[in-house]
Amino acid sequence: MPDPFMKSGPSSETLDDDIPGGDEPAQYLTFSLNGEMFAVTIDHIKEIIEFGQPTEVPMMPGFIRGVINLRGAVVPVIDMNARFGRAASAISRRSCIVIVEVQAEDGAQDIGIMVDAVSAVLDIPDADIEPPPSFGARIRAEFLQGMGKVGGRFVMILNLAQVLSVDELAHLGEALGATA
Repeated sequence: MPDPFMKSGPSSETLDDDIPGGDEPAQYLTFSLNGEMFAVTIDHIKEIIEFGQPTEVPMMPGFIRGVINLRGAVVPVIDMNARFGRAASAISRRSCIVIVEVQAEDGAQDIGIMVDAVSAVLDIPDADIEPPPSFGARIRAEFLQGMGKVGGRFVMILNLAQVLSVDELAHLGEALGATA
C-alpha cells in the first residue's frame, strides 16, 4: 500500500517557475471532530496511530488526556474537542491519535492530537483557501489558518502553532519533566 504521506509529483527542484502565483496545491490531512471537518498540513504530521488509553497525568488542563509511550518517548495527547472548549471526545473504534511535530523555543516537540476519525489526504490549492472568518466559527479565530473549499464544502484548516501554543508547550514540558 502506498504511503499516503509521501508527496507525489515533481520535487521542488523540478517545478516550473512559470506557474502563475506558484499555486501548487498543498497537501492536508483531513479529520473529523464532533461532525465537523478539519485539516492540517501534512508537513506537521509524523504518523497516525490507533487510539490507546493514555496514562493520565495529575493536575493537567482538561484538554490534555495524558501521555503515551511512543517508541520510548513520552508524548502528550491533546483531546482536540476539549481544546476547542467542547465536551471531551467520546472514544469510538475510529478514534485515533495523530502525532504532529510543532516547534517550541527549545526545538521540535511531538504531540498527539486525538481526533474522532481521520478522513483523507487532500490537495488544496491556495486559490481555494479563504481567510478565517472573524465570527461564526465554533472555535477561536486564531486557531484557524483558513477555510479550504473542498467539493462544495468548507474544511477548517488549523493553525497548529496557535492551537498548540508555545506557552502551553512550556507547561506540557514542565509537567512531563515532573513525571520523568
